[in-house]
Amino acid sequence: MSLFGEQPEPATTRPRSRRVTLGWTFLIAAIVAALVMSFLPAPYVIEQPGPVFNTLGTQDQDGNAVELITIEGRQTYPTGGTLDMLTVSAIGNPSQSPSWAQVVSAWFDPTKAVVPMWAIYPKGTTTEQRNQQNAQDMTNSQQEAIAAALNQLDIPFTTELAIGSVATGGPADGVLVPGDIVISANGTPITTVDQLRAVITENGTDKPASLVVRHEDGTEETLEITPQYSDAIQGPAIGVGGADVFEFPFDVDIQLDDVGGPSAGMMFALGIIDKLTPGELNGGQSIAGTGTIDAAGTVGAIGGIRQKMVGARDAGAQYFLAPAANCDEVVGHIPDGLSVFKVSTLDDAMTVLQTIESGGDLSSLPTCDATASALSDGGQ
Repeated sequence: MSLFGEQPEPATTRPRSRRVTLGWTFLIAAIVAALVMSFLPAPYVIEQPGPVFNTLGTQDQDGNAVELITIEGRQTYPTGGTLDMLTVSAIGNPSQSPSWAQVVSAWFDPTKAVVPMWAIYPKGTTTEQRNQQNAQDMTNSQQEAIAAALNQLDIPFTTELAIGSVATGGPADGVLVPGDIVISANGTPITTVDQLRAVITENGTDKPASLVVRHEDGTEETLEITPQYSDAIQGPAIGVGGADVFEFPFDVDIQLDDVGGPSAGMMFALGIIDKLTPGELNGGQSIAGTGTIDAAGTVGAIGGIRQKMVGARDAGAQYFLAPAANCDEVVGHIPDGLSVFKVSTLDDAMTVLQTIESGGDLSSLPTCDATASALSDGGQ
């Protein structure tokens, strides 16, 4: 009994009270920090399935239904079914990043992907610059798609090599300008980048190379440029980027608003072929696909293929054409109800469509499998 007739306070009561108070303080602080973080910008971009466009169909542009592909000066034929091209919608850019709450939510959504901002917008790249590059890539891919389609159909056309870019401080700086057409180099006719590169390599760096070019005003000029060794290509170079310029025997116009990048090339090529040939190339089925393409018909890798497969499935496609170079991203992520076929060339894509159209054996067609994925991963 105490002096004042009261029971002494247990020795453990006060420390326990302090621990409880500290626990609640830390919990509240964590909740507040989480709330604050959820609204802070994150250095990521969220990719999700975007709109799907049937290259055989139309797009609403200012209230008008505009055909994606129109051909004039050549007989065309009715089409059926769909040849869908896919897009990826991105949330976030250098001036408006997604919040951490959005990033965490997307991380647990299998239809979305979270990628570092720098992977989409390299350091110093603005949203406007990225949009301009995407628009240029789309324009170039459309021209390559037309060329690939006409090559597939053995329809002749002419090709010229234009100067697309000139490296500042390089050998061609102040001599060539974008838009110049290279007619010949050291007396060799030039129509492709590979031809020009071969001549420059043979020329070496100890003497000037002679180039005949046509300027945009139509005048021709003979110029001399001394190549310099380039670490980038491990050989002589004059510091220019090339762009193919095609002259087609009839008009092929591709109109698609608010979509950029080169990944629709293969599907545009297939759409053009379908319109220029009798019957339905796809057998009237719903087919989607993605992949870059060049004039020779080579199909290249693209980004966001998992989101594009989801978009294809949701749009009702039954079959999907995937670039062989993307197979490692395809395996294990194919949506239910979608059959995916691996293609490396326009010929491969045509084989898939012809097999579908004829009711042939689809099991005989190449697909992305675990073996191909493991080989791809092992080579990285």
